[in-house]
Amino acid sequence: MISIRVIFVVFCAFVLTDKVGSDQNNRAIDIEWEEAHPPFDPNIYEEVLDPELCAKQIEYLTMNDTLLMITFIEAGPRMPRGILQGNLIDLGNYHQCLGINREIDDMVIDGKYCQINIGLSDLANIEGTTELDNVIEAFETIKDEVNLYNILQNNLEILNGIKTTKTSRTDLVDIGALRFSVAICLPKPCSTRPAISNLFGTELVNFEEQFCRFKNDKPWAPGLYVAIVVFSIIGLLAILGTSYDIWNTQIKKRDPKSLNAICLSFSVYTNSRRLVTYKPVRGSLECVDGIRAITITWIVIGHSFSGTAPLINGLEFFQWGLSFSAIWLTSADIGVDTFFMLSGLMIVYTTVGKISSMKLLKKLHLFYLSRLVRLYPLLATTVLLQAGVAHYMYDGAMWSVVAAVTTNCRRSWWLTLLYVQNFFRPMCLSSSWYLAIDMQLHILSPLILIWVLSGKKNLAWSALVVGLLISLTASSTYNFLNNFIGTNTRLVPDPVEFERYSKYYYFSTLTRCSPFFVGMCFGYFIHVWRENNIRLTRILNCILWIVTLAVLWLAFYATEPMKKIGYDNQIYDNFVNSFMRPVWALGVGWLVLACAEGYGGPINWFLSLRMWKLPSRLSYAIYLLHEPVQIIIVGAATQLLYFSVWNFFYIFCGQFVIYFIVSFIFTILVDSPCSTLFKVFLGNSYKKTDSGQRGDENTSKNRLAISQQQNELLNVQNKDAT
Repeated sequence: MISIRVIFVVFCAFVLTDKVGSDQNNRAIDIEWEEAHPPFDPNIYEEVLDPELCAKQIEYLTMNDTLLMITFIEAGPRMPRGILQGNLIDLGNYHQCLGINREIDDMVIDGKYCQINIGLSDLANIEGTTELDNVIEAFETIKDEVNLYNILQNNLEILNGIKTTKTSRTDLVDIGALRFSVAICLPKPCSTRPAISNLFGTELVNFEEQFCRFKNDKPWAPGLYVAIVVFSIIGLLAILGTSYDIWNTQIKKRDPKSLNAICLSFSVYTNSRRLVTYKPVRGSLECVDGIRAITITWIVIGHSFSGTAPLINGLEFFQWGLSFSAIWLTSADIGVDTFFMLSGLMIVYTTVGKISSMKLLKKLHLFYLSRLVRLYPLLATTVLLQAGVAHYMYDGAMWSVVAAVTTNCRRSWWLTLLYVQNFFRPMCLSSSWYLAIDMQLHILSPLILIWVLSGKKNLAWSALVVGLLISLTASSTYNFLNNFIGTNTRLVPDPVEFERYSKYYYFSTLTRCSPFFVGMCFGYFIHVWRENNIRLTRILNCILWIVTLAVLWLAFYATEPMKKIGYDNQIYDNFVNSFMRPVWALGVGWLVLACAEGYGGPINWFLSLRMWKLPSRLSYAIYLLHEPVQIIIVGAATQLLYFSVWNFFYIFCGQFVIYFIVSFIFTILVDSPCSTLFKVFLGNSYKKTDSGQRGDENTSKNRLAISQQQNELLNVQNKDAT
């Protein structure tokens, strides 16, 4: 019943997406409702306003405490640095402003940090800047590029489902005048306009308040209480389980096999040891570990470059992104197609020859349940962290980014846990669209698996080829009818087209399914190859490798012409959208097959190194957890970043260490215990299914558990979700 309901939800969402995708004026399935628990309660800011107290505090500052008044003024506003490099934002001095706290007789003077949208002439009046004509004249030469850069930034916000200010980035540069987003520090009971007038002695004509912040303005929400209870229970179980483990195995010297498996499942000591212990498994695809580890690093570094604090030299970043040297970054989105391919490959590879079609049908509920249970704990944990904990971990001038993601998560957390987040907005976790599509394809996979597992090669190949052809035909037809742009990196980005591209192409199951079916074909191909002991000559092997590298380069390079000046070729866009991803999956599929069958040479040696084992096992956790951590890092920013490729690599290396540690912790506290409990509670059902099948040594992670020999391989299948 569970699988039927999920299929029905996916089918309905798929139909709705197809209908809205054909109408450019429709806004897809955007869910809107009143926020019950906003991250910043707007009533708080209204309640603290007191014009009389404000006037009294400003009078005190101007008449009696010049040093304190200078502290307010020095925290902002000021002319943004790097205007001619595309920067129109100044973050002021956030912590200095909120650190103001002075008790004076019958009142307390506290600082309030605000960001305002302001014109150049008003800003110059406040700061006393001269030479306005020279600044405007110099800016006119690069105004169009700044517009494009800000549109690109707005497109990234659309892709991530984040709107951080009332005024879109695309409005910060008008045709007739410059617009800036700058910080200003005011006494807490003051509203913006009178405080600026009295503190700076000038009347502002054209400005708009974006938001204000002060200390202790984050009201607690139910999600935080739930998170405290849940993580307290997890911590308590970890302490008890570890104590039980160490007492019996290290002090009493008892055999671990004689201990209670449920109590032992929560042991940090045992789970850590299992996570870093690697036992060779007969038939495993060792090169997949290297592919997964490298791909997740590629994806994370792509997110690190695209999701940063404001840049002081944004135009340089924009110009570099359009250059050929940035192709490795602008093509990073096909890394996700690698995981779609691996997912399809492992579903077939770990089942064909192990069970029959009838056994699959009889245990179909366990087939679905195993996938849901294995992915669900870490996903639910990440959702709870984002909705309940992240917002209270720190603070900064850009914390509105964290607040926006928290708001989205409190609205749509349940859609993420139902694996339909790719069809709806807002999106709780911007990475959850992949898990939704992967789960939907996993649900549909038995339609082909029952023929593949029939034992008849003709039926198996027919089902695989028909499934691939249907996916390619349907997606190509859909792409050519809708005429999407071919990439999110364009010289002249269109926000409307980009939003349509992200909603109806990038997050669509139909357009992203073909690599999955390519992977299913390769999963069966590896089985047939080994069964028939196929051998290749050296010349044929070299030819196939040359073709494979050419295919991979073709897919890798496909979007590069779209960044050129004057590019306008919709037919090429449609071909790229339809065939770039399956072509990439085809190349990676041959790479796996060649390495698995001894034709990989140094490539197989490199991808099979033991150093990839741990990152590969943590890849699922890294994929889920790196963006919440990254958003916190961005939100905590108080100064602008300077872009250079090496500087960003330096930042990425430091951040990746944090992602790795956080992922390791949550894997041993959440994922490993749930994996063991899943094995304990459902092991009997699988043993009945596997009677008469070949056996092998147990491993630490039991995924589908169709046979003991498959355990490590099924760990690959279920952990390939990125």
